[in-house]
Amino acid sequence: MSASAWLTIIGIAEDGLDGLSFDARERLSQAALVVGGARHLGLIGDTPAERMTWPSPLQDAFPAIHARRGEPVCVLASGDPFFFGVGSLIAEIVPPGEIVCLPQPSAFSLAASRLGWALQDCALISLHGRALERVVPHLHPGARALALSWDGDTPRNLAALLWERGLGRSRLTVCEAMGGRRERLRAAFAEGFDLIGVDPLNTVAIEVAAGPGLRIPSRAAGLPDDWFEHDGQITKREMRAVTLAQLAPRPRQRLWDIGAGSGSISIEWLLADPAMRAVAVERDPARCGRIRRNAAALGVPHLDVVQGAAPEALAGLEPPDAIFIGGGVSEPGLIDLCWTALPPRGRLVVNAVTLEAQAEIAAAQRRLGGDLLMTQFAHGETLGRFRGFRPSMPSVQWSAIKP
Repeated sequence: MSASAWLTIIGIAEDGLDGLSFDARERLSQAALVVGGARHLGLIGDTPAERMTWPSPLQDAFPAIHARRGEPVCVLASGDPFFFGVGSLIAEIVPPGEIVCLPQPSAFSLAASRLGWALQDCALISLHGRALERVVPHLHPGARALALSWDGDTPRNLAALLWERGLGRSRLTVCEAMGGRRERLRAAFAEGFDLIGVDPLNTVAIEVAAGPGLRIPSRAAGLPDDWFEHDGQITKREMRAVTLAQLAPRPRQRLWDIGAGSGSISIEWLLADPAMRAVAVERDPARCGRIRRNAAALGVPHLDVVQGAAPEALAGLEPPDAIFIGGGVSEPGLIDLCWTALPPRGRLVVNAVTLEAQAEIAAAQRRLGGDLLMTQFAHGETLGRFRGFRPSMPSVQWSAIKP
């Protein structure tokens, strides 16, 4: 523990001061300033310190906290401040060597202990200020998930989402006000969910029961084409799997999907890992609407959709780690702009069906290197009394890694 530490982040539960360690209580009694939500401040009772309630957004309080550098300051947070908490935000403005963190069990840990679940086997999700659809990629048969709620309506809304997707026999256990005298656990099936008066401070435990034939997104690339709403402008399933393999999704990386069409590439990029980021660039407003609907339906509503034509629409975007060009490759300067935007080891993948587009990427490959791949897929179909393969149009793919 650094001698220069002046800011203490204290995890607090519903039992308030009674649940805090001696060290945490001592630091609170010596603090010149205590910062926290109204509920947290209420849990510690009267103290001689100056108090500050988090504003909205809470980052607005950071200058005032930093201005007290060198004085004893305490920040109150729920459970483990560095697990979907305020801790990492504070660490962006205060060096870790100046922080002491005294955590308590997170809501996830408390819920798992109450239910007898192995925490490492559960999907851990925050729906606090996030779209409910973020839970969709985790709804696999037999899966267990723990979700931090936004408010008392979240459990009912989650139940409705599950029921609409054919997961009505899934069981939801609502864990309310855990760690204090008001703690309560109640369970109901998604179908016919009837719990009322749910405390706003709750975590929902989901046991997924899925019947046959349901659309359960896979983390492997190549979802069926008919899972996407589209007008024909879609990277088909087989080519999509090849394309994602070349794009090589890695956690916390960002994709530019240019000429996104239905958004299938950027959606499957995001499905590879919850930490992935992507922006879909599409000039057609109707297609932009389809991309947003597809993203929500498949559980990645955080896909950033930018309406506009490349290269102009790329101005001001966060730098990418990988770029896919599915349309507009013949736009003057687009390939060079994308190549410049990539960092070292960044990946660029372009698919081309027309001879003109294929000529563009062949020229780019001569200048920049990389690989050219021609593909043609054929599907078995009935031909009268017999069967045969009907081939699709051949496609040429250029993929390159920036030195």
